[in-house]
Amino acid sequence: MDREKQELASASRRNFLKLAGSGSFTAALVAGAAGTLWSTEAAAQTAKEEREREDTAEFTMTLATAYVLGASRSYPIMQLDLKENIQNATNGKVYVKLAPGGQLGAGGALVQAVQAGTIQCAQHSLSNFAPYASAADLINMPYFCGSNQRFTNLVTSDAWKAEVHPKIEAAGFKALFYINIDPRVVAVRKGGNAVITPGDMAGVKFRVPGSKMLQQYYRMVGANPTPVAWGETPSAIKQGVADALDPSVGALFVFGFKDILSHVTFTQAVPDSQIYSMNLEWFNSLPADVQEGIEFAGELTSHQNLAKVPSARTYAMAELRKAGVEFHSLSEDQLAEWQAAGGYQLSDWDEFKVELAGSMDNFAKLEEAAGTKGRYYVHDA
Repeated sequence: MDREKQELASASRRNFLKLAGSGSFTAALVAGAAGTLWSTEAAAQTAKEEREREDTAEFTMTLATAYVLGASRSYPIMQLDLKENIQNATNGKVYVKLAPGGQLGAGGALVQAVQAGTIQCAQHSLSNFAPYASAADLINMPYFCGSNQRFTNLVTSDAWKAEVHPKIEAAGFKALFYINIDPRVVAVRKGGNAVITPGDMAGVKFRVPGSKMLQQYYRMVGANPTPVAWGETPSAIKQGVADALDPSVGALFVFGFKDILSHVTFTQAVPDSQIYSMNLEWFNSLPADVQEGIEFAGELTSHQNLAKVPSARTYAMAELRKAGVEFHSLSEDQLAEWQAAGGYQLSDWDEFKVELAGSMDNFAKLEEAAGTKGRYYVHDA
C-alpha cells in the first residue's frame, strides 16, 4: 500500500513538473486541485482544456492570491471557483491565469500590483485598502460588523457602495466582491488560561497588527497590546513574547498555529475579511458584456463563499481540536460584556467614526446598514 502511494505521489510530481515546465502552470494547478495529477491522461486532458480556453479567450486576467489552492477547505478564499465562474460567465472571452500561494506577493504588495496594473485582479484583506480608502478601515471598529451577518449586511449595502466604493475607485480599483471568512477570535498560547470575560485579559500580552483601532480595542478590554509583524508571530507566541493573537480559526489553521495554542474564544468583535479587487482602468477597457459577466461571476462566487463558511470553520476546528485546542462560544450576556468594555458605541470611538466615515451622520447610515439584513444570509459561529 505504501509503495502504491509512493508511485502515485511520484506520478503526480512528474505530471505537475511536466505541465508547469511546458508553460501550463495554471493547468498544473487546476489538475492538482481536481486530484487528477496522478493520471497522465487526465492531466493531459486538463492541460488541453486550459490551452484551448486560453487560445480562444480575447482577454487574459492574472488572478493573484496569498493562499495555496487547497486553503479553501479551511479558509474559503474560493480562487479556483472565481476562475471558473469568470471564464464561464464571460462565455470564454476571459481566461483567468492563477498565481496562488503568494507567488506575486501578499497583502499590500498585491494591492500595489493591482493599482499599477501589473496584475488585473488580486485577493487581499479589506484592511489593505485603508491607505487608499480610509473608510474601509471601519470594519476594524469593534462590534460594528464583527459577526458574519453584520459584515455581509454592511459591505453589500447601498450605503457602503455609496460611501466607500467611490473612494476605492478614485484610487484606481474596482471592488469585485467581498470574502467572508469568520470573525477574529481570542487565541491563547499553550499553557495559558481560557479567556471568557474581559477580566481574563488582564496582563495578557496580546499580539496586534499595525491597526490603531485594534490596539485601542485590546487596551480597552484589559490586555497589553503587543505589535508583532505577522511573519514573526508564530515564534513570538512560542517564546511567550506574546500570549495571544486574534486571526480567525481558519487562518490559525492555515498558518500553522494549531500546535502552539491551548484555548480559542469566539468574541465576534472584528471580522477577518478579504476582498477581490481589480484594476479599474483594465476593467473599464472591457466590452460591456464582458464587464457584466465578470460582475456576475463575482456574485456567484460570493454565494459560494457564504455557503462554505460553516464547513470551512468546522474543518479547521476539528483539526485544531486534534492538537488539543479547546473552543469557547459565548452567550449573549457574555458577548454584551465584551461590547460594553470596548464596543463601537462608546465615545472613545467617535474620533475614528468622524475620521473614517466623514461625519457622525455618515457613520449612522453605515451603522443602520450593518444592522439591516439584506438578501444574503451567512452562518455565525
